[in-house]
Amino acid sequence: MGASDFSGLPHIGEAVKRKEDYRFLTGSGNYTDDIVLANQAYAVFVRSPHAHAVINSVDTAIAAKMPGVVGIFTGKDIEGKMAGLPCGWLINNPDGTPMKEPQHPVLAIKKARYVGDQVAMVVAETQEQARNAAEAVVVDYGVLPAVVSVADAAKKASGVTLHDEAPDNQCYKWAIGDKAAVDAVFAKAAHVTQIDLVNNRLVPNAIEPRVAIGSYARATEEYTLYVANQNPHVERLLMTAFVLGLPEHKVRVIAPDVGGGFGSKIFLYAEDVCLTWAAKQLNRSIKWTCERSESFLTDAHGRDHVTHGEMAMDANGKFLAMRVHTDANLGAYLSTFSTAVPTILYATLLAGQYTTPQIYVEVDAWFTNTAPVDAYRGAGRPEATYLLERLVSRCAWELGIGQDEIRKRNFITTFPYQTPVALQYDTGDFASCMSKAQSLGEVSGYAARKAATEAKGKLRGIGYSSYIEACGIAPSNIAGALGARAGLFECGEIRVHPTGSVTVFTGSHSHGQGHETTFAQVVAARLGIAVDAVDVVHGDTGRVPFGMGTYGSRSISVGGAAIMKALDKIETKAKKIAAHLMEASDADVEFSNGEFKVKGTDKKVTFGQVALTAYVPHNYPLDKLEPGLNETAFYDPTNFTFPGGTYICEVEVDKATGEVKVDSFTAVDDFGTIINPMIVQGQVHGGIAQGLGQALMENCVYDNQSGQLLTGSFMDYAMPRAEDFPPIKLGTVCTPCTHNPLGTKGCGEAGAIGSPPALINAVLDALAPLGVKDLDMPATPHRVWEAMDKARKLAQ
Repeated sequence: MGASDFSGLPHIGEAVKRKEDYRFLTGSGNYTDDIVLANQAYAVFVRSPHAHAVINSVDTAIAAKMPGVVGIFTGKDIEGKMAGLPCGWLINNPDGTPMKEPQHPVLAIKKARYVGDQVAMVVAETQEQARNAAEAVVVDYGVLPAVVSVADAAKKASGVTLHDEAPDNQCYKWAIGDKAAVDAVFAKAAHVTQIDLVNNRLVPNAIEPRVAIGSYARATEEYTLYVANQNPHVERLLMTAFVLGLPEHKVRVIAPDVGGGFGSKIFLYAEDVCLTWAAKQLNRSIKWTCERSESFLTDAHGRDHVTHGEMAMDANGKFLAMRVHTDANLGAYLSTFSTAVPTILYATLLAGQYTTPQIYVEVDAWFTNTAPVDAYRGAGRPEATYLLERLVSRCAWELGIGQDEIRKRNFITTFPYQTPVALQYDTGDFASCMSKAQSLGEVSGYAARKAATEAKGKLRGIGYSSYIEACGIAPSNIAGALGARAGLFECGEIRVHPTGSVTVFTGSHSHGQGHETTFAQVVAARLGIAVDAVDVVHGDTGRVPFGMGTYGSRSISVGGAAIMKALDKIETKAKKIAAHLMEASDADVEFSNGEFKVKGTDKKVTFGQVALTAYVPHNYPLDKLEPGLNETAFYDPTNFTFPGGTYICEVEVDKATGEVKVDSFTAVDDFGTIINPMIVQGQVHGGIAQGLGQALMENCVYDNQSGQLLTGSFMDYAMPRAEDFPPIKLGTVCTPCTHNPLGTKGCGEAGAIGSPPALINAVLDALAPLGVKDLDMPATPHRVWEAMDKARKLAQ
């Protein structure tokens, strides 16, 4: 069934209210911290207060005698009993040598390498007893100098070495593109625009902090890990095969309701391994609930790039070549997908929506004494879009061309389109997205709004961002060639019950995306049954055959496509049953709207009749068909999907205080086929909130000397609130994906990708009359005021 056929079915494109919301809104959700197991103990981790220190000794004698303590484990206790945490993506240097891959111990053994590094785990009967005992553990640290900023690490002059395996703290150097060809174009270009910028570090801050419960059944030698995680099968695979060496079938990972992830809950964390391993040692179930202060310290952070970019153009502003160098901060250790973010997921998107013939990108990745940095909503694509869209707007200003016009002159218009940085876009309509955004945003009235703002004594600016992203993180063979150490397919199982209701088992995992509704709509549309007749099961390795989880906006385009393949098998078998009931050949049976019909006759049977016959096979060709109606399918995409769009932001800036007010924001996206527009709108709204949060206020800051986290609470790390945003105007353009059966492209990260450059471009447009040309995120009042004050002084 093609995408165009699918998009016209009932339930597709309907704003069906989310089935899962009733339990969430009534307090009936089942989160990991809600689970209490028999004989459950509680864990608290002793964490390093130093960014870099030798661990001379860990004295647990006093703590071990405290009330309720049932066990204490240190790095020495686990040494030799398990491997370190693995990195899931191998990156090679230009000369073919592999990246440096230091061990990431589950508990620090000889050294602590960032503030919050886990040094010991204390287990007690109650959480309070565990906390009291943890405070009694005495650690003798030999404090060492720390290197914190990626800029300092890149200078290679800090005198600090985090890992013996990487004496200069460099993990890898990576490059893509033809450097000689790019340099040749730059040498002859009519105009070259340059930019230097910082993509600020972020702390994810999901509503639900990380939680995990490890348990062990001695009778069956089986482990169970309950965990707030986005991909339980991957967590199990990494933990069993690479760390603990356990038989995979003896470990069950359950991720129940998860209160937000945004990428930070994809990874295998040390705490999960500790709890699972210690559950056997103590023959107890052990729960750990992360406190918010721990989340700030230890959840994988996002972004943190320092970049120099250049664009070569002809005299008319046509892009000829692009040249980029990025220094990326990986933190103290390699997290699960950390190495892929500043390389495969970043540089390959630097073509954007534009017909730039030549692109060359170099990335240097560095270890620092900070929390590990990994995928955070968008994962590399926001960093790429921020660089490119800031650079494109600067090109426009330098050449005296409108921000919209320079984009229009360089848009890709013919598809498929092969970019110079590996990816091939299958479809898109960038000009239509721009046109619709300008119409929705009432750009024609901008001059009047600007005059009204100036009459109030304020500044007004408009900013554009035309983004593209790659979703699905696929196909496996390409990803494998680029360093992925796991397949990136998805699995779906359809189980039809005798009554005609259906249970869907999906390897995707929902942590706010609405899978239980959207997937049910897909199945209901295909089978011609009610949405309420479809139940969706996810997040349990004991019930779902396999899966790669949810990240990279892959759920509907990869997970949904696996479900469609399973439905194909269901339909094939169901036609044979229907043919038998109607005494016809299955080749003559057609299926639509829940009915099987014999071509050219009035014979028909319903899907419910076929389902019952499958399980009550009194009148059934048992010699030809097995009873039951249950099918499983795996789907490995042939390409990424490529959502794109144009965002337009207008801001007002107070000249006296530097305060930035977002006055209007317009977002037009191309997500291909849309299953549930209400859910899509929610995803875009949420993404824009996160993106504008980064652009306006969020900023993770470490002390550059001590490595202490200075923004370790909501008192210091500002998060956006509803009052920070105007009503957001949303629109869509549809060019269905050509290579998945649904025609979908993915919508979960778009808002966070396209919004930061739109806002910063708007602020810079507003400040341009004062002579301000540069401003890094976040555009706080203090930073904006400083930029204006500096420009005023230079003008005097």
